[in-house]
Amino acid sequence: MRMRPKKNRDKRMEKVEKLFIPLDENGCAVIDESYNVEGELFLEIGCGKGAFITGLSKQYPDNKLLAVELVPDVLMMAMEKADREEVNNVRFLNANAENIADIIPAGSVSRLYLNFSDPWPKKRNAKRRLTSPLFLERYKKILAPKGKIFFKTDNKGLFDYSLESFVNNGYSITDICFDLHADDVFSTDNIETEYEKNFSAKGFLINRLVAEIR
Repeated sequence: MRMRPKKNRDKRMEKVEKLFIPLDENGCAVIDESYNVEGELFLEIGCGKGAFITGLSKQYPDNKLLAVELVPDVLMMAMEKADREEVNNVRFLNANAENIADIIPAGSVSRLYLNFSDPWPKKRNAKRRLTSPLFLERYKKILAPKGKIFFKTDNKGLFDYSLESFVNNGYSITDICFDLHADDVFSTDNIETEYEKNFSAKGFLINRLVAEIR
């Protein structure tokens, strides 16, 4: 279901426009000048309403955090959340993940987070999955040496597909977990998204892995 447009979107966006990351003349994100911290860059693709990226900013206050979201109203709510909680190391970008390799500077991302991405369950839509070979090649361009991808989903079909996709496209996988919330090690510093809280409360198991370019 498509989200109904929010009231006063333009005015609300103006109030948080300081959190937008600027783009240069080539449409590439201006990273270093946009933050008041000097740490490594962490990127979340599909930030939803901002619970994860805001929590991550508090866990890593000295790192640069960038959240990408395609849906303008959802992005607005994430930006408003970050503004309310006065986090100062997060910036936002309204963009399609298909263009990520053209927007994010090459070799700049130390951590890439993919949280509860659309599973696109029909086979004809497989190339749209954020862990498809097409996207995994795009990530190789923006990941720094030894950069890592952190992937979470409640969709077992997508997780099984992703395990195979990562391995077949030049990534090694570690920290595989099929029930994140029951794992004493991996759940310790887990930051829940809005979606995760809702569906884990209903009994859905959360799958998680970490991938790195071989």
